[in-house]
Amino acid sequence: MSNKPVILVTAADLAPQAIALLNEYEIVYAGKTPQHDEVVALAKQHNPTGIIVRYGSVTPEIMDAAPALKVISKHGSGTDTIDKSAANERGIAVTAAIGANAAAVAEQALALLLACAKSTVELNERMHEGFWDKATHKSLELRGRTIGLIGLGAIGQRFARMADALEMRVLGFDPYAKNVPDYVELTELDTLWKECDVISLHCPLTPENKNIINEDSLAKCKKGLILVNTARGGLIDEQALLTAINSGQVAMAGLDSFAIEPFKVPHIFQHHKNLILSPHIGGVTGDAYINMGVAAAKNVLATVSA
Repeated sequence: MSNKPVILVTAADLAPQAIALLNEYEIVYAGKTPQHDEVVALAKQHNPTGIIVRYGSVTPEIMDAAPALKVISKHGSGTDTIDKSAANERGIAVTAAIGANAAAVAEQALALLLACAKSTVELNERMHEGFWDKATHKSLELRGRTIGLIGLGAIGQRFARMADALEMRVLGFDPYAKNVPDYVELTELDTLWKECDVISLHCPLTPENKNIINEDSLAKCKKGLILVNTARGGLIDEQALLTAINSGQVAMAGLDSFAIEPFKVPHIFQHHKNLILSPHIGGVTGDAYINMGVAAAKNVLATVSA
């Protein structure tokens, strides 16, 4: 067995560029779908100095299984799967690869928005079945419509630039936003609910904003709303959204995140033509894989050498 300190990765792989940065460490992989008990066992066996989190969660039990643990480094921007309070109590740093996947996630949000507005999936299916719906179909033109962004970090601001390029009016809500471009109108949630044709979520999941999209907020929105979520599934009350879609209050939703992942089959969102679904792959591109891995590795190194 190597005498090098260990980095535990909650996945089956890491970008070669990230591995190269961690050449003074032994890297242990937890596998494609790491289960909690398996990660605890690996932590006990290897006592890692750092954990790079790709999949699954990091609990107090995992932390306690690794007395040498100094840093939990998220391979991405969202740290809601890490018990940050427990880490703080144990003096363990929690870091994130902020901005490393911003381009990838913003592009996925745009793809979902366009798929909803232009009926891309439905028309593709109809064409393959032999139908030519030109005489009966009308898509939604986004130019001149109002889009509301909840969250104006690296991803939200990049998506705002895309929406502005489409000549949309861009409203934004983020109490912590910095250096917001002048084409984004900062506003409160009540205004955003009332005025937006499209709402897109780009904020982290916190106890304060859990189910921020719910029966009450959806009822305040314009009828025929398009909703896009490439952030966290817990931001949406899924049953409330389905009810709003069935009533026509929400016309379409494009979702890349879900309350429980992978979602359990059968799921209430399956087989609904007004829902465009993708399996939380907004940040999964070749470039983002490298960027997030390198950022996560650099965060480990910066913490353990501090």
